[in-house]
Amino acid sequence: MLEDWQHGGFGVYVHWPFCQSKCPYCDFNSHVSANVDQKRWFSAFLSEIERTVVGLEGRHLRSIYFGGGTPSLMEPWLVEGILDALKSKFQIANDIEITLEANPTSVEAGRFQAYHDAGVNRVSMGIQALNDPDLKRLGRLHSVKEGQDAFDTARNIFDRVSFDLIYARQDQTLDQWRSELKQALAMSVDHLSLYQLTIEPGTAFGDRFSKGGLAGLPSEDLGADMYELTQELCEAAGMPAYETSNHAAVGSESRHNLVYWNSGDYLGLGPGAHGRITQYGHRIATETHLAPGKWLDAVEKSGSGESLSRKQDGFEAQEEALMMGLRLRSGIDEVRFEQVLNTKMEKIQGLKEIGMLETANGFLRTTEQGRPVLNAILRELLAG
Repeated sequence: MLEDWQHGGFGVYVHWPFCQSKCPYCDFNSHVSANVDQKRWFSAFLSEIERTVVGLEGRHLRSIYFGGGTPSLMEPWLVEGILDALKSKFQIANDIEITLEANPTSVEAGRFQAYHDAGVNRVSMGIQALNDPDLKRLGRLHSVKEGQDAFDTARNIFDRVSFDLIYARQDQTLDQWRSELKQALAMSVDHLSLYQLTIEPGTAFGDRFSKGGLAGLPSEDLGADMYELTQELCEAAGMPAYETSNHAAVGSESRHNLVYWNSGDYLGLGPGAHGRITQYGHRIATETHLAPGKWLDAVEKSGSGESLSRKQDGFEAQEEALMMGLRLRSGIDEVRFEQVLNTKMEKIQGLKEIGMLETANGFLRTTEQGRPVLNAILRELLAG
């Protein structure tokens, strides 16, 4: 009988925390550093791999994801060394997905070819806008042409290329977003991550917004219209949403992110990385030190970059699965997550009656009407 996590699979996330500059909207664990001793970081990653794989050796590894920060600032030999170490510990899926995030400013054909030769087979690019003035507003260091050239370079080397766009930007109109999204869909991309601009506390944009800055942000109604337009254009282009913000041609979905959304197991390596591992009948939540220097020192001095490791009780794990799984268009398996769903039946029924949720083929999922207000649905289900 399959353990529960095996329904979602097993992946490894590797966090590279360094960037050339800090974007004003970004609340990820990213840091600007002029000098990074990559040999020292390589030793630390190898040490963490040796520590975290104990008891997991031989697992079937479905995906590896280098996120950041800007992993395309990593030397190709460093990426290759980490991949070789992971491959020596696990059974590697024949169709393993190995993704590396890249920014257009760090794209160069020889470097990308070296990543490909190291084993990377998918690239996710932070293009963010196809409009030069907005790229400057977003704090991006590349131009539209540089972004398009970087995409073409990646497309010539990798079979699978995704890129991110941010919409609902300052002063952006519905027609402008229509034109930009059509341009993106025409670029032979097979996966798009499309995010509405969110103003997060603790970011440069958050500070400006709290002081009355950031004029021209769209109204709630315009944001909703942009979301609906996004669904319409992507559907027509054969790239429907398979998750709240992610669109793909059939078969090009991010396998790594599906591990998260389907409540699989994953190791988190590097500063600020989270993990979920099932061992000895328990689901264990892990976290690592957030600050790069603190993580590195902890690995070198104590042999562990971990800052937290705790067992989740069964109900907590299922609530987390509900929160993640409802992001998927397919929803969550009502049999697999029967325990948590039974405790929320009254709320679920109420949301079904107002057209927010539905059951299809044994899966609980949001309706077309419910998808744009997923966060409100989750707040209702998880409250109290």
